[in-house]
Amino acid sequence: MIKGLSKCGIVVMVGGLLAGAGDAAIAKKAKDAAEAALQTKIDRFVPTEITASLSALPDSEKQALMKTIEAGKLLDPIYRRQVWLGNVELEKKLQADTTPKGKLIYHAFKQNVGPWSRLDEGAAFVDGVPAHKPKGAGFYSEDITKEELEAWIATLSKSDKARATGFFHTIRRGEDKKLVAVPYSKEYAEFLKPAAQALNDAADLTKNDSLKKFLKTRAEAFLNDDYYDSDVAWMELDSPVDVTIGPYETYEDELMGSKAAFEAFITIRNEVETAKLKKFSGELQDIEDHLPMDPKYRIAKIGALAPIRVVDQVFTSGEARRGVTTAAFNLPNDEKVTAEKGSKRVMLRNVQEAKFNKILKRIAEVVIPAKDRELVQFDPFFTHILMHELCHGLGATAPKVNGVETTVRAQLKELNGALEEAKADITGLWALQYLIDKGVLDKSLEKTMYETYLVGTFRSVRFGINEAHGKGMALQFNYLWDLGAYKLEKGRFVVVPGKIKDAVAKLSGEILTIQAEGSYDKAKALLGKYGVVRPPMQKLLDKMKSIPTDLEPYFPIAGETAPVSR
Repeated sequence: MIKGLSKCGIVVMVGGLLAGAGDAAIAKKAKDAAEAALQTKIDRFVPTEITASLSALPDSEKQALMKTIEAGKLLDPIYRRQVWLGNVELEKKLQADTTPKGKLIYHAFKQNVGPWSRLDEGAAFVDGVPAHKPKGAGFYSEDITKEELEAWIATLSKSDKARATGFFHTIRRGEDKKLVAVPYSKEYAEFLKPAAQALNDAADLTKNDSLKKFLKTRAEAFLNDDYYDSDVAWMELDSPVDVTIGPYETYEDELMGSKAAFEAFITIRNEVETAKLKKFSGELQDIEDHLPMDPKYRIAKIGALAPIRVVDQVFTSGEARRGVTTAAFNLPNDEKVTAEKGSKRVMLRNVQEAKFNKILKRIAEVVIPAKDRELVQFDPFFTHILMHELCHGLGATAPKVNGVETTVRAQLKELNGALEEAKADITGLWALQYLIDKGVLDKSLEKTMYETYLVGTFRSVRFGINEAHGKGMALQFNYLWDLGAYKLEKGRFVVVPGKIKDAVAKLSGEILTIQAEGSYDKAKALLGKYGVVRPPMQKLLDKMKSIPTDLEPYFPIAGETAPVSR
């Protein structure tokens, strides 16, 4: 016995040691559980090598390609700032934490380009940040409210209002506390200047005149914020190296839905597949002329240029690199350009093949009966994505409200993204049926496209209904379900052939009309009623937890290797 220590004292000390050991064990268990939960979230994106053959490119084009990749990499730090102004300091902090948990958090940060999970309704996974991403992202000073912004915009001249509500200016609070529009070329000068130089270097290397013109004019736009000429040059781009780079989509801006985020798609044109799809461009006006809505809302003459490109991706950056991987896109978004020149559809074939093989086929095993699974095929999956992109350019873009011409984007504001994605999806499905009935597409496509579309609905809803594509797909599923286009058989969904066509036409017409009227209230009501996940769908979604939600691409041509957390 140690002098001065009673038996009672020994018991107390031992008890304290035991309690401390127990607390440590509980803490370790909690820590392990938290790390496992974070790893599960990360694993929803399956690491996927995305590459393409460069063997057909001459050395000049290979060199130009690598320079465009150099420019594209400079857009990543811009986009991080556009997501949230606090991202820059947060990333430094996360990079410095080399513990197992720290590495996991940083991996998740890179997947989401920020501390909020894009598949979990924007919930934060990092301590000490806002519970949800600010509505204005990094485009507006965080203390600016929508009401203050709208009141300020109302006081501006026509030209100042165009800048304040346009794609290419951030809104900041000046030293005098007043709001001011700051051009992107000034806000992001430290990255746009070297990016412009890299594009000019690429232009000097390429032998393709159309690529040279686009790269030169886009470099100028990075420095002066006038993107019109380079958008037109991009529409006219006809090159084996197909480059899309700049500020485009406005999904990140949930305050006003007007600020464009930077991104890059560096691709190689797939000549064989592009040639197959040229016939679709010639059908667009006829599809527009027969859209299921009041003829007065149809566009008498859509933009003359409607090129379709099928490409294989070799690198992406910026918004194209966050959360769910883009499978196709339809650009530009500037209504002036699309009204005059139309828009271009770009299909990322190697990305789509990876999504179909790694994800969609597995989802089919959960959603539909075994007897129907052979109908889920890549061809209708690919063709519907194409038609989705084509239909972005159809329907009203400049409605008149109270006698004044405006834009759908301006009228629907933060609702525009979800409704536009739903329009493109459902009208794309309607248009495929129209072309089948017309004899342009083979009748056999009808047997597979509705089943493939149904399974694809679940793929998109898994992105989360806070995301435009996911919310738009939830709207479609519930609307068609309510009209009897789907039914349940032993817990799985089945397409009802006698009702699906009419239901698709009805929803297409309703969304097209809302856009043509520029009705914010009707859009809000439609999304509010149908843009939700109901119990029958949730029950099947819960069974997909072992299936990846999407890809986490990496690009060997750009020097990347498979991502790891540990």
